[in-house]
Amino acid sequence: MAVNQELVGREFPPTAPYLVGREKVREFARAVFADAPQHTDLKAARAAGFSDVVAPPTFAMVIQDLTLQQLLGQEDSGIVLARTIHAEQRFAYTRPIVAGDELTAQLRVTGIRMMGGNAMITSEAEITDPAGAHVVTATSVLLVGAEPSADEGEGA
Repeated sequence: MAVNQELVGREFPPTAPYLVGREKVREFARAVFADAPQHTDLKAARAAGFSDVVAPPTFAMVIQDLTLQQLLGQEDSGIVLARTIHAEQRFAYTRPIVAGDELTAQLRVTGIRMMGGNAMITSEAEITDPAGAHVVTATSVLLVGAEPSADEGEGA
């Protein structure tokens, strides 16, 4: 099954609110080697003008992942996870994410580009706070590899 071109323009329901935890921010910062003190030290974050520890910029991917699971779970998508890689990621912030934020995300598929049987699926997740104010837009490109030919077979 080829990637469904009708995914373009499809919007998914908002995710359940995600409460950003202080320890989750600290763990993520350590995992991505973000060693600025405002990521792990509450006093440093407050001295820098934040209410709590500040998530590294790529932390938005944790919340965006909830939306990508919606896309990957669509039976009519034609996306085969075994042939899919995360090819590109961008973030456009209005403000940083800090511990204590309660964030919701909504995904929209913005484009599909076919290249030699492969499909590049671009999607944007708008991440907002409880008042609906924009925090960050996370843009992902998933590369779905072409279906193997009959003589190649899966796993060949």
